[in-house]
Amino acid sequence: MKQAVHSPGSTNWSAIEERLSQGCEALGLTPTPEQQAHLVAFLGLLARWNQAYNLTAVRDPLEMVAKHLLDSLAIAPFLFGETVLDVGTGAGLPGLPLAILAPERRFWLLDSNNKKVRFVRQAVLELGLTNVEPVQSRIETYRPGRKFSTIVSRAVAAESVLPVLTADFCDRPGQLLLMKGRADEASDDIAWAALAPSVHRLTIPFLDAPRHLIELRSD
Repeated sequence: MKQAVHSPGSTNWSAIEERLSQGCEALGLTPTPEQQAHLVAFLGLLARWNQAYNLTAVRDPLEMVAKHLLDSLAIAPFLFGETVLDVGTGAGLPGLPLAILAPERRFWLLDSNNKKVRFVRQAVLELGLTNVEPVQSRIETYRPGRKFSTIVSRAVAAESVLPVLTADFCDRPGQLLLMKGRADEASDDIAWAALAPSVHRLTIPFLDAPRHLIELRSD
């Protein structure tokens, strides 16, 4: 992997590295020193681009550690198979942190927003990630020509992700993972609740907010 440089400025990168290290340990994750460096480099790139392109409402890089990096990495143990589709990836979340941590898997990062996909492409280039393919498309019109072992979405409404099921994007066996705040967010939609998903409570280090993972398996 290509090494990237931290964003310049007054940010305390030592504190960020320490918080990320502590958070990964709390999650039971053991990134290599190179993976840790790339996670911090991704955060620096995100903070720099965010000043001009408003990619995320979170401005403080230290706050981004929990709200973006650790929140994304918390679902790493739930990934299944070799191919992952991140629907509505935005600024590459959770896809890019997961791709850094799992180089043995291949990730497709899908979003319709041009500036966000441009950022993801730049991050892939600067971090030297060879297992990530950014894709600019709406989920309704996306035609990947393949199926995925895991489909994940972090910031998309449950009903908006349903097209991946009707389009049969998910392999068998495979799974669909929805990252949510409240446990009942997905069940608010009657059609979605009828699919009987499993609900996992997530504890994100340094984040005092409810987080849950909604899981649907296709066998």
